[in-house]
Amino acid sequence: MIYPIRYYGDPVLRKKAQPITTFDDTLKAVADSMVETMYDAYGIGLAAPQVGLLKRMFVAIETDPNAKESEPDDDDAPPKTIDELREAWNVIGEYIMINPKIVSKSGEQFGTDGCLSTPGIFHSAIKRDMDIVVEYQDVTGKELTLEASGRFSHVIQHENDHLNGVLFMDRLSDTEKRAFMQEHREEFAEIQRDAKHVMKQVKQNKNLQPVV
Repeated sequence: MIYPIRYYGDPVLRKKAQPITTFDDTLKAVADSMVETMYDAYGIGLAAPQVGLLKRMFVAIETDPNAKESEPDDDDAPPKTIDELREAWNVIGEYIMINPKIVSKSGEQFGTDGCLSTPGIFHSAIKRDMDIVVEYQDVTGKELTLEASGRFSHVIQHENDHLNGVLFMDRLSDTEKRAFMQEHREEFAEIQRDAKHVMKQVKQNKNLQPVV
């Protein structure tokens, strides 16, 4: 199932998500739908609050940093299925992280950041930790630990921020954030209008709202 993605301006994106305590088939189905929704939106990560679910869970993919991107031929159709996207993006890992906790971090990096909840808006130098260790549970409740570095570390930190109501522009200094918001004022206004439309759509059709 493809869930509607909540956009900037939706209050759910500013709330703190709650821990997951029940691990059952319903949770797995929601997690699988989140993966499907992420790929459908051409994203590399998606947090539960972004689909209106205030639970501590996100999905994310790791891509091969050493893989060379192939130039598509003019006659090539863009990838559409999940398997086609996995191959085109050189995906080497796909993760469903439940109740994640970053327990170690070191170094720093500045990378491009964007968000499915703010489509088309990017910042080229968001500061993140270079190396992290994250503890989490999978859909069965099994406790796991993962070390991540570089771009994948950046992705995990971005998605983990969503669980605390934090968006990528919040990582800027007050001065930088004001300038960034002003620069993209019209885009943010349009996204907020879209956010209201999605909220109305979900209110009218409760089946579009995941529940665990």
